[in-house]
Amino acid sequence: MSVLKYAYYPGCASKAITKEANDSTRLIAAELGIELHDMPKANCCGAGLLAEYDYNLYLALNARIFAEAEAMGMDIMTICSTCLMVMSTANRDLRANPALLDRTNEVLAKAGLHYSGKVQIKQLLWVLAENVGLENLKKKVTRPLNMKVAPFYGCHSLRPSDALGFDDPAKPWSLEAVIKALGGEAVEYKGKTKCCGFQVDLVTEETAVRMTGTRLLDGKTNGADCFVTPCPFCHINLDNYQGLAEKSLETKIDMPVFHLAQLVGLAIGLNPDDLGLSRHLVSPERLIR
Repeated sequence: MSVLKYAYYPGCASKAITKEANDSTRLIAAELGIELHDMPKANCCGAGLLAEYDYNLYLALNARIFAEAEAMGMDIMTICSTCLMVMSTANRDLRANPALLDRTNEVLAKAGLHYSGKVQIKQLLWVLAENVGLENLKKKVTRPLNMKVAPFYGCHSLRPSDALGFDDPAKPWSLEAVIKALGGEAVEYKGKTKCCGFQVDLVTEETAVRMTGTRLLDGKTNGADCFVTPCPFCHINLDNYQGLAEKSLETKIDMPVFHLAQLVGLAIGLNPDDLGLSRHLVSPERLIR
């Protein structure tokens, strides 16, 4: 397999809050032949909020990220589903409207930048499933998972589908396929494509916590030993808010939640201590020793 090269955009959350997602991604990339090239001049994507406040500024800031990647001669890979959604939506709009792209480039020109519209935005999950390839991934496995894993996609990995365009939002396949390639069994349950509650946290925390608990119990009831998600914000809710969910629903959940890169790292034989598992509030110790 030839070396894959990407302009790496971890996103703010994975650089500051879920650092273990960023660290484990870099570790598995080195093992899987993925070159991650940092983007030192890249700015925040706006997290979906900026688009509602100032659409033209949102486009310009995202086009600035794309222009840096284009100058590097690479597509972008991110491990943040919100960044994926925000950048993909901006890229869709710029590609679909040449006049809009021209106006945005007028703004970029003030910083000596230009974006032609050719950069693609991918997330780690897609790179594993399509670019590394499932058969190549399977060959790297030295410690098959041998566990039942509930795949949790997160809203922004799937929608809006006309901007993302990888998985069918109603019937996604990629996360299940990666779990199988790693030697695990993907658990089927209704909540795998639904919201974890993160978008509601700052508005109605009680509702968000109950949503989190409902998703976790759905997977547990269907036999899951653990959850895995490609989204750091989903991980924050499913892991960090799990204790509050247990109190709200008055039931014990005790469900370990892995970042996608951590689960890959375990299966390809990386040291569990190097994958940041100790940062989780719900310990996965019983599954990895």
